[in-house]
Amino acid sequence: MGILVGVVGFRGYSGAELVSILDRHPAVTPVLMEHRSDSEDRPRPRGWQGPKCIPCTAEAVRGEGIAAVFLCTPHEASMELTPHLLDTGAKVVDLSAAFRLKSGEEYQRWYKEAHTAQQLLPEAAYGLPEFYRDRIRPARLIANPGCYPTAANLAIRPLVESGWLDLGAGIVCDAKSGVSGAGRKPSLKTSFCEVTENFSAYSLLDHRHVPEVLGNSGLELSQFSFTAQLIPIHRGILETIYFRTAEPVTTASIVELYERRYHGEPFVRIYEPGKVPDIAAVAHTNFCDIGVKYDPATRRGVVVSVEDNLVKGAAGQAIQNMNLILGRPETEGLL
Repeated sequence: MGILVGVVGFRGYSGAELVSILDRHPAVTPVLMEHRSDSEDRPRPRGWQGPKCIPCTAEAVRGEGIAAVFLCTPHEASMELTPHLLDTGAKVVDLSAAFRLKSGEEYQRWYKEAHTAQQLLPEAAYGLPEFYRDRIRPARLIANPGCYPTAANLAIRPLVESGWLDLGAGIVCDAKSGVSGAGRKPSLKTSFCEVTENFSAYSLLDHRHVPEVLGNSGLELSQFSFTAQLIPIHRGILETIYFRTAEPVTTASIVELYERRYHGEPFVRIYEPGKVPDIAAVAHTNFCDIGVKYDPATRRGVVVSVEDNLVKGAAGQAIQNMNLILGRPETEGLL
């Protein structure tokens, strides 16, 4: 049967994507974990046989021998469930925002509510393998990154580390996402008639994902402007990131910078100088693609970073993290 891994929140978009990928994983077997009494399954064909379903209880986790549990749940549910799951000896990969920030105070500031499991914040490893692989491997609690911050940090951090930027000029991240990024819960804003033939910006200057970018890119709040926008497609994120350098460089040198930083990284692909990716290039994959163009005369540059928000932005990255904490090859089940 392979290693048993539980999935809580398997009916949501990220959870369903996770189960789909795990079904193809050669070393693990997904087990569905029911945490809501009012949940309703989609209709299935007669004779359909899916993964085993068990209650989301510590007793069930111990009884089945679950090695790791994915939480595809709202952050308040993750805070409630995580301590009990960790007590069973299972490892937890949390896809919510519950453990991504460093303190309860920071969480309160951005999420406008108290954190109810602050004791776990110091040990949670931020699950961006390209930056924190060595910390992820021994961890028992992984905070899977947000979809917007994954694309942003992979694009921005190498630039910050280079020392080439004019940080006084600031960095602007113009981010566009498909509707699945808002989750499956019905709302007026994400209903068909509101989204189709439309294009809207939201959470201006106070988007909850901003502190994840700041905490992992090396930027300060005064140096970073982020705008999230909803586009009428199912999946995909495209971020157009604008920056200025202190001294003139070249597009080729920036591309070389990225190639050095991500040499050997299986899920980050860099484009030729002046070429940029689009969402179709990464749909249904765990890749983050990055392209850049730069004008030495004005010292202005643009980076385009794209990913599938349900895969590299959620389920695929969670499986990267699961592979690391279970001692499996990082790319297993994803390539």
